[in-house]
Amino acid sequence: MNLPKQSIRVLHVYRTYYPDPPGGLQEAIRQICLSTKDFGVESRIFTLSPDPLPETLVSIEAGIFRSRSWCAPASCDLGGWNSFKLFRELNEWADIVHYHFPWPFADILSLLEGHNKPSVMTYHSDIVRQRLLGRIYEPLMRSTLNRMNAVVATSPAYASTSLVLTRNVPAGNLRTIPLGIVDYATSLVQTQGCDNSLARLNLGDTPFVLALGVLRYYKGLHTLVEAANAIDAKVVIAGSGPEEMALKAQSSQLGCTQIVFAGQVSDAEKLALLRKCKALVLPSHVRSEAFGMVLVEASMFGKPMVCCEVGSGTSYVNEHGVTGFVIPPESPKDLAKACNKLLKNEYLASSMGKAARTRYENLFSGEALGKAYFDLYTEVTTAN
Repeated sequence: MNLPKQSIRVLHVYRTYYPDPPGGLQEAIRQICLSTKDFGVESRIFTLSPDPLPETLVSIEAGIFRSRSWCAPASCDLGGWNSFKLFRELNEWADIVHYHFPWPFADILSLLEGHNKPSVMTYHSDIVRQRLLGRIYEPLMRSTLNRMNAVVATSPAYASTSLVLTRNVPAGNLRTIPLGIVDYATSLVQTQGCDNSLARLNLGDTPFVLALGVLRYYKGLHTLVEAANAIDAKVVIAGSGPEEMALKAQSSQLGCTQIVFAGQVSDAEKLALLRKCKALVLPSHVRSEAFGMVLVEASMFGKPMVCCEVGSGTSYVNEHGVTGFVIPPESPKDLAKACNKLLKNEYLASSMGKAARTRYENLFSGEALGKAYFDLYTEVTTAN
């Protein structure tokens, strides 16, 4: 790859980042930093943390600069005076400021400290749950969107169905760049800990479908638990989160004997589970699941998928009838039926898995992600 001679310095802005508890959006930022690095982009990340010591961390993808999160009403972390000071210093370093929506506190930072630099925003999700707060926040949000040199939707579906984007972002400023992941499926790390992880979960060679990620309300896992007794395989739910106790209680009440709650898994365990599963299941039932990074991971591993049609990027990553099945949300019957089709027809599952890998290479690979954002950064800096 021929790298550009002069690097572009990009400051990413989001409310939380590693090593604080992970989530799909943090991973999306990490992958943008990793993939653009090969194109000569130098990245830094501004974030808040309830325990920001040390304040500066150095990771392979970027330098991470943290200020204290004093409170987080409605999942909106708020910083103090030091956060404005730190953001101003990082803003002066950057060629481009890259905001990640939603985070209302970042809108305030942008308004007070960041208006003098080219800015882009990746629009990850509509504000779905906090509707009253969303109405209060709307004027500030519109102002921020209007200041951006470009706003990026993560899928064509989100670009066309989000009322916020269609009403507030001029067509010439709206772009679509799918999220992606630098390929690690062929890494040697995938073989580490495989036997141990399967032994810990008492899986052995038993076939299983996998749900992977933070256990949040919008993941639709209550539907998977309800469908589990009709699925002809083990159901592994890997991850932790606020819905964990409720899901376990529901499973116990329904007498589900084949569900395995794996809890928080290590990187080696996650890779082993992805490599061994028969299919990846993401039953998210609302638009808060704007893309589904775990679907990209499953595609990377050549696994067929089952997800729900919620008008977001999930059904863009998982192409119905090609890489898996897209079903109606909150339908245990349809969920079990789709899983069983893949479990009973090995040829179908294999062909869909191969198609998923091909789709990953063409649309969601690190190279595709890095080039798309590098081209956008170059365009924005050139225009200014």
